[in-house]
Amino acid sequence: VQLQASGGGLVQAGGSLRLSCTASGRISVTNRMGWFRQAPGNQRELVATISNGGSINYADSVKGRFTISRDNAKNTLYLQMNSLKPEDTAKYLCSADVTSSFVTRRVYWGEGTLVTVSS
Repeated sequence: VQLQASGGGLVQAGGSLRLSCTASGRISVTNRMGWFRQAPGNQRELVATISNGGSINYADSVKGRFTISRDNAKNTLYLQMNSLKPEDTAKYLCSADVTSSFVTRRVYWGEGTLVTVSS
């Protein structure tokens, strides 16, 4: 299973970006998917997760600004980021809890996409 993220870039504070992450490979079921981020020198932190039934969790720091969604038919995860702040600057990584061949279940990680917010 591979996860390919895209959509990162350089944006001014107050701007918006939309990240995408597509899972491919031997996938029977894509369970919870999520976005995490890691800034230089910091630990990886949760941004938002969404189950295949639509149950959503957000970090307090992004509530009201970021929206997570998914297209189950395409095994694709999205993150709409509005009102971006310089402190949102980080590498954004997507993760997916995947069941393969209806037997094996594990969490996969993509390589991430870089988001830089200038002040």
